[in-house]
Amino acid sequence: MKITLSHGSGGQATSDLIDNIFAKHFTNPVLNLMEDSAVVDGNEKIAITTDSFVVTPLFFKGGDIGRLAVCGTVNDLLMRGAKAKYITCGFIIEEGTDTDDLEKIVESMAKTAEEAGVIIVAGDTKVIEGNGGIYINTTGIGFVKDNSISAYNIKDGDCVIVSGTIGDHHATILSARMGIENEIYSDNAPLNEMVYALQNGGIDIHCMRDITRGGLGTVLNELSLASGVQIEIEEEKIPITDEVRAFSKILGLNIMHMGNEGKMVLFVSEDQSKKALEILKSSKYALNCAIIGKVKNGEGVIQITRLGGRKKVGVLVGEGLPRIC
Repeated sequence: MKITLSHGSGGQATSDLIDNIFAKHFTNPVLNLMEDSAVVDGNEKIAITTDSFVVTPLFFKGGDIGRLAVCGTVNDLLMRGAKAKYITCGFIIEEGTDTDDLEKIVESMAKTAEEAGVIIVAGDTKVIEGNGGIYINTTGIGFVKDNSISAYNIKDGDCVIVSGTIGDHHATILSARMGIENEIYSDNAPLNEMVYALQNGGIDIHCMRDITRGGLGTVLNELSLASGVQIEIEEEKIPITDEVRAFSKILGLNIMHMGNEGKMVLFVSEDQSKKALEILKSSKYALNCAIIGKVKNGEGVIQITRLGGRKKVGVLVGEGLPRIC
């Protein structure tokens, strides 16, 4: 069955769409009430984030727009040290969308939400003219016990840790669009397991940031500017798969500006860095984590090359790869 404008009319077709696809997979005591708004438990401090997902193609090696939407939203909450609890999802569906594809995406969202430890408590669907596209907007809510995790808490002497290989998602999406066959898979994943393990392990996390659009280079520049410090990284210590490295060289891509959807960079004191690394490696999504540099007095991001030279790393200039997430 194909989506038609009648599925967005609010009538029987809309009800059928919700009952046969969304309610089938998004089921929990809060959402099952089907009220106009969800009432959930809270505490003194909450973290809130919102995001929209327009990735093309909708399905790619290692994931799809549904998994991506949950991961991206949950990870933004986690980066402030929040316990991610609830998300909402709004679907904008173009005419011509195959309901089989829609159900695969909805099912993927449900499974990823379960993995991430969140429940989907509210949603909406709209149908517009088009040719089979799907766009998802999400809002995430989490609870915060300690809101000290921030770019402003990065300190001179901190170690810089990345949770795994960089550039994977970027290379996957670009490969799909160009019809290039390879063994590169998106890293889109929820980071809750590793973040909670760090917190439960007593690691004093100064700052965390997920590495998404703009890549590691852009993220580090944003953090350097916010914290007023220099971030020095070593090129040879940055984890990259051989496949992504070769792919980036063939196409002339700067690996420092290639995006991910399941990796983070974090800053901890040097005396806790090895323990943090050991904890991260207990997560299936952080097997290739590494300490890649240190924080120093100064400004900007400096990369120590394999030959021992020093070069400044800038932010991504221009459009980069559109519709990556």
